[in-house]
Amino acid sequence: MMFFFKSRIKWAALLGLVLTALSLSSHLLLARYTGRALVEYEPPLAIFSWGQKFEYPLLSTSSRFYRRLWGPVRPLESLLPAANPRAKYEAPNVQTNGYIFVRIQGDFHEIRSAICDAVVIARLLNAILVIPELQSTTSSKGVSSSFKSFAYLYNEDQFIVALARDVMIVKTLPKNFKTERRKRNIPVFKVSYSASPSFYVEKVLPVLKQHSVVELAVSNGGCLQAILPPELEEYQRLRCRVAFHGLIFRQEVQELGLKILQRLRSSGRPFLAYYAGITKDALAYHGCAELFQDVHTELIQQRRSWMIDHKLIKREHSIDSTKHRVNGSCPLMPEEVGILLRTFGYSSDTIIYVSGGEIFGGQRMLIPLRSMFQNVVDRTSLSMVGELMSIYGHENHLTGSLNKIPSLIKEEEMVEAWKKAGPRPRPLPPPPARAKFPSSANEWWESVFGANKEPETEIVVLESRTNAHKLLWEAIDYMVSVEADAFFPGFDRDGKGRPNVASLVMGHRLYLYAASKTFRPNRKYVSELLEETRDHLYQVNQTWLASMRTHLNSSTFDHLTESYLTSKSISFLSHPVPECLCLRQTTSEVSSHAQVSVGVDYQCPSWMNNNDNRSSDRELESEEEFDNDNDDDASLGQFFQQTSSDGVVDATGSNREEPHMEDQEELESGER
Repeated sequence: MMFFFKSRIKWAALLGLVLTALSLSSHLLLARYTGRALVEYEPPLAIFSWGQKFEYPLLSTSSRFYRRLWGPVRPLESLLPAANPRAKYEAPNVQTNGYIFVRIQGDFHEIRSAICDAVVIARLLNAILVIPELQSTTSSKGVSSSFKSFAYLYNEDQFIVALARDVMIVKTLPKNFKTERRKRNIPVFKVSYSASPSFYVEKVLPVLKQHSVVELAVSNGGCLQAILPPELEEYQRLRCRVAFHGLIFRQEVQELGLKILQRLRSSGRPFLAYYAGITKDALAYHGCAELFQDVHTELIQQRRSWMIDHKLIKREHSIDSTKHRVNGSCPLMPEEVGILLRTFGYSSDTIIYVSGGEIFGGQRMLIPLRSMFQNVVDRTSLSMVGELMSIYGHENHLTGSLNKIPSLIKEEEMVEAWKKAGPRPRPLPPPPARAKFPSSANEWWESVFGANKEPETEIVVLESRTNAHKLLWEAIDYMVSVEADAFFPGFDRDGKGRPNVASLVMGHRLYLYAASKTFRPNRKYVSELLEETRDHLYQVNQTWLASMRTHLNSSTFDHLTESYLTSKSISFLSHPVPECLCLRQTTSEVSSHAQVSVGVDYQCPSWMNNNDNRSSDRELESEEEFDNDNDDDASLGQFFQQTSSDGVVDATGSNREEPHMEDQEELESGER
């Protein structure tokens, strides 16, 4: 009996093993075949939210149509970067006048400009520059303690080494000056945005020699005027060396930016970077509130009212946004930018990288642009959450780690008052008079909470941390925009009326790749053309299309002079020409045209002329003929798909094969 019982257990165990094996086999087979089916519908970049969609074949790089969309600007091909000193340039003197400590408050573009100015000032005053402190990235703002202010954004060692021949730079103040700074015994100068060199020589230098250290508080995006006297031209080239060679992002940011660039180019196609510039501050400053819906209009008007109260602007509160838009004072909306790009000839499968941070109004503002272009992406769709989190470093959790706002009345006092209140119901006493709090913010917090400053709540720290993260986001967008095959700025002004990140990108591209495709549209002219057909933007005539395409084509070169007049006087980095460029030796008439238009007359050294890939005169002539050929119906039909007998172009056609055929016709005509 015992033997039989043991045999039954063995048979049951064997049966269980067989069933387990069958179950595993069936699961493996199901996983294999169902997985194969899933892979068929998986987008090319499954780990990202972007699935590449290409309908038209890749254009040949030798075709004229490709060169018009992505090719270099011919007249600017002879310009090369040249930021090295040209005259006698001495190394920094060992015997200095003291230390300059700079505190910088502002957005990404303001920080970048202020750092360049700080280096120039240190050179001007023969002082040792302490690596600037960025107020938005200090550890008190809730960011990772692994990085110390400047190092949160830029590479400190690269900054010091790249500028070693220009100015002496140290990471921190000496201990004795640190102690004096904590005691607030160091003289502080709150400098203006456009302070002159004479201000520093006459006002700051004597104090520096007396105390051996001064502190500069910079909060307006710069501390030195953009245009310097001719005798200080070498200081302008120093600005270029700082901005384009010294300010390199730290390794983690650099690596993520390169990854995004690789993913953008993985298809082998060029891409266009679009900077929207639609921020609440910019819209409020320039009076563009009525371009949005009611809620957003109210928010913009409220922000503008705040600017007026704080004397940031001296204009009326109620303005006509339509007039401002037609005047070119407002940003181009994403829908308008999409129409311009399709008008110029970019197909619906063009890769467009949207940079510039969060767009006011949310992602719904990009819906018209996404309907025209299938491959509209940004940094979030080209990177995983873990990759973005890795550049922040280790950050402390906020829950329970910060003080909460204390209650106005203690709980024991409330209970005691309840006990002494007497029987209910009873008539309520008249309400007390409204307390008159002091006007000072610190005094108000002291009168309410017993503290001389606002309590450190989780909301305050979270907002500060987000502002620090925005600097890293802007850094990644800046990298991608500079390296893009084409760049289109929707707006080039910030919330103070000064050049924004888009202007710095255009200046950087002009320095590194002067001939790169960078659009500089005249917003007033473009807005007037758009206003002419505002009620039927998708049904326009060929004359309108030809005018718009001619303007966009000429904006890549002819509008450099306009950029010089509007931007350089405020921000040198937005137009570092002619100080930081040289002219490659060539006999081409196009190069001489560039010399006259841009003002560059300094000849490049002989070793820079080796890579002279000049095109033949015949090729340049054919290129000009192609650029001026605005009657090409095939290319005009790239976006507007149906043309009526009266010359009106309609965009309501539903045949998706027609644009592809018209592209081929234009390419074939170009080859002939």
